[in-house]
Amino acid sequence: MHSKTIRISLLFVLPLIGFMACNQHYSPKPRGYFRIELPIRNYIESDSALPYLFEYPSYANITSDPQSPGEKYWINVNYPQFNATLHLSYRYVSNNLFTYLEDAYTLVSKHIPKADAITDSVIYDPSRQVYGLTYRIEGSGAASPYQFFVTDSTSHFLRGALYFNTTPNNDSLDPVIRFLVGDIKHLINTVHWNNRVIDNH
Repeated sequence: MHSKTIRISLLFVLPLIGFMACNQHYSPKPRGYFRIELPIRNYIESDSALPYLFEYPSYANITSDPQSPGEKYWINVNYPQFNATLHLSYRYVSNNLFTYLEDAYTLVSKHIPKADAITDSVIYDPSRQVYGLTYRIEGSGAASPYQFFVTDSTSHFLRGALYFNTTPNNDSLDPVIRFLVGDIKHLINTVHWNNRVIDNH
């Protein structure tokens, strides 16, 4: 094909392409992730040997905290299906509540550099003597997407932190995070104090 013919063809084709482009909008497809099968919610009661009682899902299991063998009331609620763990740490309150509140705030603050936002919500239930805060930590690189603490303000202090045993990628984990947050909220809504078991160490 002669160069003159090519130039004529381009003069005809380029405006046509431009017209088509103006009438078609390209939108990149959102990143896809594998479908995650979520179990049916079903809850059971925790061990009465603890100074705090709660309901946790049947698809989870409870173990002692291997990182804190000296703390017999520190436990892990493990979710094997999701490779996730809710770490629960308990403290007996004896004129030191403010120290525990500061510690809880400090532990949440450590996630600020990786967080897009941290949203807190008040827990207030006088009928169960349960008061505290929840923290939803948003951001794809945040190591712990959800934390909370509850206390009766006189004797008991319980803190929880959700972690995944993988490199943080909370965009892909978002459906699981939202599902497990529902379980943690159920735990908080059912927690009550077992005053027959108080360690005065």
